[in-house]
Amino acid sequence: MRRVLTNASLIDCVNPRPSPGASVVIEDGRIAEVLDPSRSPDTRHADVIDLRGAYLLPGLWDVHIHPDYLAGSDASIAEQTAIFGHRLMEAMTESGVVGVRCAGAAHFMDVAWKRAFESGRYVGPRVFASGYFLTTTGGHFLTSGHARECDGPYGFVRAIREQIKNGVDHVKLNLTGGIMGPAWDRHTQSFLLEDELEAAFAICRQRGFRVMAHAASPESVQAAARLGAHSVEHGYSMDAASIESLRSHGTWYVPTLAITHLTPDQAGDQWEKRWVEQRGLAADLCRRADAAADQHRECFRRALAGGVPMALGSDIRPLREAALLELGLWVKDGATPWQALLAATRHAAALCGVGDDLGTVEPGKLADLIVVAADPLENITNLRRLLLVLKEGRIVSDKR
Repeated sequence: MRRVLTNASLIDCVNPRPSPGASVVIEDGRIAEVLDPSRSPDTRHADVIDLRGAYLLPGLWDVHIHPDYLAGSDASIAEQTAIFGHRLMEAMTESGVVGVRCAGAAHFMDVAWKRAFESGRYVGPRVFASGYFLTTTGGHFLTSGHARECDGPYGFVRAIREQIKNGVDHVKLNLTGGIMGPAWDRHTQSFLLEDELEAAFAICRQRGFRVMAHAASPESVQAAARLGAHSVEHGYSMDAASIESLRSHGTWYVPTLAITHLTPDQAGDQWEKRWVEQRGLAADLCRRADAAADQHRECFRRALAGGVPMALGSDIRPLREAALLELGLWVKDGATPWQALLAATRHAAALCGVGDDLGTVEPGKLADLIVVAADPLENITNLRRLLLVLKEGRIVSDKR
């Protein structure tokens, strides 16, 4: 199939300014040509879509997601899995999220949906699966239902081998506690002993699986970078040495600002306020988030200024809102719209190992694209004005 998108204001996520009057030619799911106004595309035998100046850019990514929590739910595992698939498809069609990386999902429901989308039976985002996240007995966020408790070096080795057997793309290790948890689950506390850490990272290296490390304290961030983590999630508290360890090891940082920033006392715009009201977070957890927010914000700013590789992940639900809210928080905390957009496109695809095929609008890449009505580089919330979503050149959502 051949499709031509004409009269586009192109944000290719390579050049930091929109290119007006551009055309993009798509053949067999890939971008064949990107043309400036001086060159006219060949429209013979093609489906031509005149974008009338709307903004064409790569689809968005969210590289830290979970299904809805299982604990306390009356829904069966089958129902929860179906709901997760619906949420993933909704994120693509309603918000233009074309790729996600999971950070913990019970019963390998992320693996199931990854395979379902890859088969073509369902249309949804590209899924990079983690299966369960691995923590210790009495570890982080056990009430989510997506955790697997492990103890001792061999306990972690065995659990990781089980994860690999069940088809995961990467291994999620929880090195510390977090913001959302009971009194004994604190983000300042490390949970794994040194021999557990060494064994978990060693088996991942041996088997060639990347580690996604939940690390929220300076010591845990440095340990994760030193042991070869592919990414560090959260980093609520980081000193200069831990930020330098991320930079020097080339470790990706996914800050998940939403976890500490979206509370009643901090919500700013209409979307944040609506989300906070619907979330109904317990007062104790709001206090913990508020107490950590300033330090988290400063860590984010220092990492951004220090050249740490960073990508956008939200860690919240529903998925149709999550990436859009996180993008707004990046800009609120000091990122430019360009930096935020790169984090949700080019850098996110690179983190997931598919930067050669996705994340920018360039010839040869897969045509996972979105069209929005106004310029997101002027106001990042313009990404909410979605008109079209394409996956491999096929229109999967049309809101014109």
